[in-house]
Amino acid sequence: MSAETPAPVTTSGERGGPLAGRLVVDLSRALAGPHAGMMLGDLGARVIKVETPGTGDDTRGWGPPFVGPEDDRQSTYFLSCNRNKESIALDLKSDDGRATLTELLRRADVVVENFRPGVLDRLGFSTGAMLELNPGLVILSITGFGHDGPEAERSGYDQIVQGEAGLMSLTGTDPENPQRVGVPIADLLSGMYGAYGAVAALLERERTGKGQVVRTSLLAAIVGVHAFQGTRATVAGEVPQPQGNHHPSIAPYGLFTCRGGKVQISVGSEKLWATFAAAFGIEAVKPEFATNADRVRNRDQLIGVIEDAFSAHEAEPLLTKLNEAGIPAGKVRTLDEAYAWDQVHSQGLLLTVQHALLGEIALPGPPLRFFDDAAETTSTTHAAPPLLDGDGEAIRAWLAEPVAIDPVI
Repeated sequence: MSAETPAPVTTSGERGGPLAGRLVVDLSRALAGPHAGMMLGDLGARVIKVETPGTGDDTRGWGPPFVGPEDDRQSTYFLSCNRNKESIALDLKSDDGRATLTELLRRADVVVENFRPGVLDRLGFSTGAMLELNPGLVILSITGFGHDGPEAERSGYDQIVQGEAGLMSLTGTDPENPQRVGVPIADLLSGMYGAYGAVAALLERERTGKGQVVRTSLLAAIVGVHAFQGTRATVAGEVPQPQGNHHPSIAPYGLFTCRGGKVQISVGSEKLWATFAAAFGIEAVKPEFATNADRVRNRDQLIGVIEDAFSAHEAEPLLTKLNEAGIPAGKVRTLDEAYAWDQVHSQGLLLTVQHALLGEIALPGPPLRFFDDAAETTSTTHAAPPLLDGDGEAIRAWLAEPVAIDPVI
């Protein structure tokens, strides 16, 4: 590290993880930036969330549902993206607020922000100003449509970007009924890409001693996951359209009706197709179905043949038969069923935390696990999402302490 780079932050009761000892200042609100900050917190970083006095993050008011006492209702939306954080309320238009943020930035390893371009500059915290305060700082900046270009000034909201970036044109039952994805996927993906970029910049800082700016956007995140649908357009010259619950390039792969229910299957190879067809009395080498390309071209006919074969089976016995034949298959669970599933529990995907107002609550857990040789090292200590300014006094007291600086090495 350079002489200007603060030493790792130590806190009482610090959680473990790859980013333990690193400080993240989260200036963001809504979902994209907060999700990135939460991911960094899950990895062990200390995350201090800076909020607007009185109202806090926008998502504190997003609901219903709200939970808790009538005079202090808590948004479950806010709870979804702010675990493992502390909260301090700062008026960044005031001298005191700017001074406190300045001290936080001097100590920070990463700052996360998702203001519209130019807002932080007007508050006195331009990229240049922040890097002058702390040359080792990694600045993660997330916007709606990108930081430059002809539409950089547009506000970015998830569903609007899902539409503008083409995702809604791929999702739904048919071209006349485009659908958004059931979660704010542009926000979530940009947060994920942002966290990934921030970690990469921290790794590079180990080599150079310098921080840098990491930029992404909701638009970039959606285009970044077009995957094979993107190359259908850019290479094959096709314009993909929605196909409901069936894969556009693999058949059979999708949701099928059986007696009294539905199941999903994925037959992703010719070997699996032969096995599946034999198990259900379907003629595998019939010209219409002989290859995957044939089955894709004749998908509607294939669906009819499969659902006719499935009509003799209830869903659970059918899933058992598919499993015994080695065919990837599954059911469609509601969220309450998913959270009750023992496999979800076995992966640490549901955790319990003690909230300052709500008491013990369950939250969806982090998606990463870590192992050292055969032993798991994943942190099992997590903090509940904070109350607005719930840590403000403690953070100010900590900022009053001297800053430890690493020696030049």
